[in-house]
Amino acid sequence: MFGRRKKNEAPEESAESTGAEDLPGDATDEQADTDDAHRVNLPPAPRPDGPWDISEVSKPEEGRVDLGGLYVPGVEGMELRVEVAGDAIVAATVVLQDSAVQVQAFAAPKNEGIWGEVREEIATGITQQGGVIDEIEGPLGWELRAQVPVPLPDGKGGVQVVRFVGVDGPRWFLRGVISGHGAVQPEAAGVLEHVFRDTVVVRGEGPMAPRDPIVLKLPDDAQMVPDGVQQETVAESRFSGGVERLERGPEISETR
Repeated sequence: MFGRRKKNEAPEESAESTGAEDLPGDATDEQADTDDAHRVNLPPAPRPDGPWDISEVSKPEEGRVDLGGLYVPGVEGMELRVEVAGDAIVAATVVLQDSAVQVQAFAAPKNEGIWGEVREEIATGITQQGGVIDEIEGPLGWELRAQVPVPLPDGKGGVQVVRFVGVDGPRWFLRGVISGHGAVQPEAAGVLEHVFRDTVVVRGEGPMAPRDPIVLKLPDDAQMVPDGVQQETVAESRFSGGVERLERGPEISETR
């Protein structure tokens, strides 16, 4: 189910070309299980439309906010919120009216991507909470569309629709969480998808364990808005579903 390639990748060989139709039933099932395992950690796919590695952009600061480990595109009327884990800033959220996209970068192995595994972990975490997951091929490649149980102000249970997107890059992985109207309305999602796609990742050359978050920093001219801030609490798994990461974080008002 997880770890399939994106649209711009070469299709897999058919059963006819591999001779799988000549195998006994048990052997065919065993081969399918092995293929699924290999698809989980495929090498990173080409990224002709981004997100970008710092080595691929000559002037990353043009039109973007410098957060150290990420350069996040600035768009008119946005609010930029940062998510804190302990003493470190680990994620940024761009808010546009009733929609938002959170971006977070992680270290990854040099020769294999982790988005297939991450999708599976997110799906498992949400379904264990009673949510519903659909895996589809969207504008940003394979993504998860989740219906996440949330408490309503009147004490009753409700559902929040969230999109989880991800892209494997050279020694990094970028995850996006799209919420609000952008998770359900294509016309509202376009700008948020652009923000994710045009983000630049600065992995750095130092050693990092796979899945360690790439730490961010505040822009030099940032003005914090601390009212009502809730610091993020990191779950047992950084990829267990990301629902806790939808809380309001410290804000940077960015006027464009």
